[in-house]
Amino acid sequence: MGVEVLSRRALNRATLERQLLLRRTGIPALDAVEHLVGLQAQIPLNPYTALWSRLERFRPDELAELLVERRVVRTVVMRATLHLVSSDDCLLLRPLVQPVLDAELGRHRDFSPALRGIDLDPVLAFARSLFAARPRTGGELRAALAERFPGDDAAGLAYACRCLLALVQVPPRGVWGRTAQVSSTTAEAWLGRPLAADPSLENVVLRYIAAFGPVAVADVATWSRLPGLRAVVERLRPRLRTFRDERGRELFDLPDAPRPDPDTPAPPRFLPEYDNVLLSHADRSRFVSTAERPQASGVTGPVHGTVLSDGFLCGSWRLERDRDTGSATLVVTQLGRLSKRAIAAVGAEGRRFLRFAAAEAGGHDVRFEAPQ
Repeated sequence: MGVEVLSRRALNRATLERQLLLRRTGIPALDAVEHLVGLQAQIPLNPYTALWSRLERFRPDELAELLVERRVVRTVVMRATLHLVSSDDCLLLRPLVQPVLDAELGRHRDFSPALRGIDLDPVLAFARSLFAARPRTGGELRAALAERFPGDDAAGLAYACRCLLALVQVPPRGVWGRTAQVSSTTAEAWLGRPLAADPSLENVVLRYIAAFGPVAVADVATWSRLPGLRAVVERLRPRLRTFRDERGRELFDLPDAPRPDPDTPAPPRFLPEYDNVLLSHADRSRFVSTAERPQASGVTGPVHGTVLSDGFLCGSWRLERDRDTGSATLVVTQLGRLSKRAIAAVGAEGRRFLRFAAAEAGGHDVRFEAPQ
């Protein structure tokens, strides 16, 4: 019997199910963050939107409390990108992604030349002592480094600390309803525990497959940006089931992972500006076609996030607030012309989203813009 071929729509529904986007779930926010292996968090409030679209009765305070209680943290992990992860995953993932951060440091156009020949061990030891005393802003760290190492590029030394120390951004940064300058300390100082001494990359790859599968080796590499993943997947092959996509690429999945019927209805979803579901595959055609990708990236003006209709990318969204009336309007810019039924469904979900994202507004409205 030949290898089963999964259609684009089958891959779409499988990944939506793993990503908690095919139907909302009632699990706690911490469990969702761990299941998803973290949420991108370059924009401080993005994880709140991501979880609202995935969880039943999600309350922003639930995630804010996890941050304050140090059960989740904001730190640089996959793809050298800021993520919100559980505290346990911070200690596990941060050592595994060190090769990615080493590469970032080595190829930085400005800082790499400035750091050439510098012994960074005393710099890192000094920075650790600073962070052990209290969290520091970027400006405070650079000023302290400039005073301690006056002959070196303080900005370059600070960037080396960012890449070589497991730094976390501390609250109130990232807390719903609060704004704050970025202050950081080491994960060890913040959590009172050391980084994992011997983390298993194989186990993390299995978790990625569980949350994003079925996937090709190139997808695992895109998600993590780590080298050598072909060998890791080959070691895992006996524990995995293989498929092919419509282009003939080999795909890997957990044997018992959910793969819903391709005709399973997929309700509209509002995603934040950066959401892992759209950024964690080398081939993103399961959510957006090759023909639509240039149009999606060419949307002009402020964009706060993206919209899925029937499981596929259909547009972007932004919030507009009227200072005079206190009302909030959710503006949906379509990629292609949506059907009347799709517009009605997206509009209904948009009004629910407004009650979450702009709860304080005096009025709510949803407006659709034609494709640009």
